[in-house]
Amino acid sequence: MHNNYLITGGAGFIGSHLSEKLLALGANVTIIDDLSTGCWENIAALESHPNFRAIIASVDDERLMHDEVPKVRFVYHLASAVGVKLVIEKPVETVQRIVRGTDIVVSACSKFRRPVLLSSTSEVYGKSERIPFSEDDDIVMGATSKRRWAYACAKSLDEFLVLAHFYQTLLPVYIVRLFNTVGPRQASQYGMVLPRFVDAALENRPLQVYGNGEQTRCFCSVFDVVRGLIALSNCREAVGQVVNLGSNEEVGMTELAQRVIALSGSQSMIEYVPYEQAYGPGFDDMQRRVPNMARAQTLIGWQPEHNLDAIILQVIEDRKDRWKEKEV
Repeated sequence: MHNNYLITGGAGFIGSHLSEKLLALGANVTIIDDLSTGCWENIAALESHPNFRAIIASVDDERLMHDEVPKVRFVYHLASAVGVKLVIEKPVETVQRIVRGTDIVVSACSKFRRPVLLSSTSEVYGKSERIPFSEDDDIVMGATSKRRWAYACAKSLDEFLVLAHFYQTLLPVYIVRLFNTVGPRQASQYGMVLPRFVDAALENRPLQVYGNGEQTRCFCSVFDVVRGLIALSNCREAVGQVVNLGSNEEVGMTELAQRVIALSGSQSMIEYVPYEQAYGPGFDDMQRRVPNMARAQTLIGWQPEHNLDAIILQVIEDRKDRWKEKEV
């Protein structure tokens, strides 16, 4: 059991990369995923690995979680609804899936005293204008009438719930707020901006930039994020802490589109689309989202190794490879 790990959402973008890395380190990995936003293609290459086991089911299955959690030494809870587009189109499923799933997973971890790492999000900072975002900053959330904030509020409640188990029973918990993780295998259908831009560029279609294109984000490679997740899960000082994990290489959306066009050799143009057209009336967005990474640097010596151009090139090659496989 000492080398057994459970990953919820293990067939997802980040979960599949985490599975690969843990297996490469000699661990035994079990994933649970209902393939609602993850896909089998992400983990197909792992199916024959002797130390890998996939269970296609939902973390809402309480009996299953109570069967599987005692078999492992550590749980990475990555299962979640993802993407602004999904939040806008399916707000009921988004909130229920996030909150109910986390309650069941963490309750099982508490019952069997298994450490758990919750994958949270920079979305929880809401509309805060205090840049860079620090883990103990106040949260500034939008109105409940605006669906865009349902995901942020649900993930905030996740954090409260996980920390409640830590305070009440001293369950070893870790909370990691991820900032725009990108890389190979990330799906574009849920509104993720980089794969959406790359797909359009490779097809010489216009790259649709929402709003005025001046809003900025900091993109971090999934390979760096996975390295950080594993390091934090092995850091005793990180127990009970909320930790930002990301990059501080800030880029505006117009500049991101320009860099994707240049690096892919595309003939695409940039097309600006009002938020209302993309997401419906009353959509709120953050103008800047920049992490303060001092805590991660103190705990695990955190420093991303991949810059944005390298990440864009990785995504371009990944999309090209996927298209070739479909053509065969």
